[in-house]
Amino acid sequence: MTRRRWIADEVTGDTAALVGEHAAHLARVLRAEIGQEFDIATGEEIRRGTITTISYDRIEFALGKKQYRTPRSKPFDAPKITLALAIFKFDRMEWAIEKCTEIGVARIIPVIARRSDAHLAAAAVKRHERWQRIVRQAAEQSRRAAPPEITAPVKLKDLDDAGVLPESVQTRVVLAESLVGSEEDIRLREILGSRSTEVEVALAVGPEGGWADGELAWFYEMGWAAASLGDTVLRAETAAIVATALALEALR
Repeated sequence: MTRRRWIADEVTGDTAALVGEHAAHLARVLRAEIGQEFDIATGEEIRRGTITTISYDRIEFALGKKQYRTPRSKPFDAPKITLALAIFKFDRMEWAIEKCTEIGVARIIPVIARRSDAHLAAAAVKRHERWQRIVRQAAEQSRRAAPPEITAPVKLKDLDDAGVLPESVQTRVVLAESLVGSEEDIRLREILGSRSTEVEVALAVGPEGGWADGELAWFYEMGWAAASLGDTVLRAETAAIVATALALEALR
């Protein structure tokens, strides 16, 4: 039977801990008991963890046998996908965040676009902590070694600022609905197929209705390539998931 995995909040030597709501879920919902064993991701490796103390805001583990080293210790083993995701209706956006985490996205940047609802854009800053919980839970469920980074929301014009989109990301592709069915339509698979040796790619997915013309002009000015996902126009959350999966498959 596969043991459930937890991503440690704290690691000191041969001891790890979950704290706060992270611990409360294991203690209250899953009714953890002293002596239970789980896989614990420490950031550098996966180790067998045995519960030694339990409270509703802290659970400690004695770390034992190392299971294997994590991909984070070998940074160039797998492609890294950054998803710049325009803010749209939160329930659907958060579903996309969860599923892209399960697929293997490395970084998510919520973007305030021109067509993002003003009320959602204003509320997005307060959702950041919730989004961090979502990616951590999805990473544990899918047995990832670590959750993806999810940044605080940024305005589109700030997307290329230092510290937001890493300089190591050389291939940058914006998904443009306006290309679907046109003579200029280039598929994401075609662009990535010619860059199969690269390991860091950024994808930008717009809100419902797509990116505004002025925003696409900004992407082009900043050197982003434009592509579609096929002959149909997908909802924003579907496009994010499909684009992430296609990119990971094309670059593996």
